[in-house]
Amino acid sequence: MRRDNLTWESEFVLLGLSNDRQTQAGLFVLFGAAYLLTLLGNGLIILLIGLDVRLHLPMYFFPCNLLVVDICYTSSGVPQMLVHFLLEKKTISFIHCGTQLFFSLALGGTEFLLLAAMAYDRYVAVHDPLRYMAMMSPRCCAGLGAVSWLVGLANSVVETVVTMRLPTCGHHILNHVACETRAFVRLACVDITLNQVVILASSVVVLLVPCCLVSLSYAYIVAAILRIHSMGGRRKAFGTCASHLTVVSMSYGMALVTYMQPRSTASAEQDKVVVLFYAVVTPMLNPLIYSLRNKEMKAALGRVLMSSSESKL
Repeated sequence: MRRDNLTWESEFVLLGLSNDRQTQAGLFVLFGAAYLLTLLGNGLIILLIGLDVRLHLPMYFFPCNLLVVDICYTSSGVPQMLVHFLLEKKTISFIHCGTQLFFSLALGGTEFLLLAAMAYDRYVAVHDPLRYMAMMSPRCCAGLGAVSWLVGLANSVVETVVTMRLPTCGHHILNHVACETRAFVRLACVDITLNQVVILASSVVVLLVPCCLVSLSYAYIVAAILRIHSMGGRRKAFGTCASHLTVVSMSYGMALVTYMQPRSTASAEQDKVVVLFYAVVTPMLNPLIYSLRNKEMKAALGRVLMSSSESKL
């Protein structure tokens, strides 16, 4: 197609989940409640970790980062989704679309990388508990966290630029609930080979490689647990990894099935389910899985509440 026939839209229309007004009202209540629970649950855990010095430990550093990512990720798309449930015409500007895409890619990539860093943290805790505090020093934790954030941001810059440069030649209807890479690529009226390569490379960097690192860490963790002779010791060692393993299974499992499959088998409806899973379900469940089941976290909550009540007396 000739360059002078190419056009870029200034505004897009999101089809969302449904056109039925009653269904949209129900979805508004459902996702609104989930969003509030996400903010409250994640915010409470972050506040507890910040207030209680006994939780200023390496094992809580990465979950705290993950909870921050969850709050930011869900806030990058869910509020707009809630507004669109109340509107007849669901439009989004080009700038807003690009901004939303950048933050969702950056935060999503950072989360997968943080899960890999947490797997290493759990490996050290199980394999060499006596040297755990020395090996997982504040400098080491900060370095792993910084690498996760920087790689996530760098990956997002590349993928966002390559995606948003695509002309759509008058096509402005996105069959999605938010601005998402594959939904935008479907509108393109030019060759998208470069975009397919970038999407595949991005999946390898922020998904496949971290997943392999997590798998390797857990292979060593299982080997270390099997060397423990007492059943009580084995249960305690496994307990330190159970929460992380649950979140890893949910996050990597759906992502691998979705983003590593051939493009021809991917569907818009499947992409919507994946985005909603990561934007609504995972951020809401992570505080329960990671922290509220943790004895130290429950004790910290009790201490903070007791301290608050004593200060009022």
